[in-house]
Amino acid sequence: MHEMALAESILQIVEGAAAQQGFKRVTEVRLEIGALSGVEIDALSFCLDVVLKDSVAEGARLELETIPGQGYCLGCGETVPVNALYEACPKCGGYQVQASGGTEMRVKDLLVE
Repeated sequence: MHEMALAESILQIVEGAAAQQGFKRVTEVRLEIGALSGVEIDALSFCLDVVLKDSVAEGARLELETIPGQGYCLGCGETVPVNALYEACPKCGGYQVQASGGTEMRVKDLLVE
């Protein structure tokens, strides 16, 4: 389950920020997760509950913002919304669509005390 590795990376980011900026507690972690990132949201939430225990972010509220999928169609030259990788272009029906957005995952920001 790669969500556990992602949760551990998020913890490293949070702890690194706490050490660098000197805050004592994180009350909210805001994440941006692309619709095409392959991240299972429920699994990530579960893993974060486990990983953040006994850290500066224990009990922190999780806010997840989904970034919609977007692709560039080589066939018609349009940037189009896509719901899944390897999906046909909704404009021309071609399958030469390269993901151009919604594949990312990042810590957007932290609310701290």
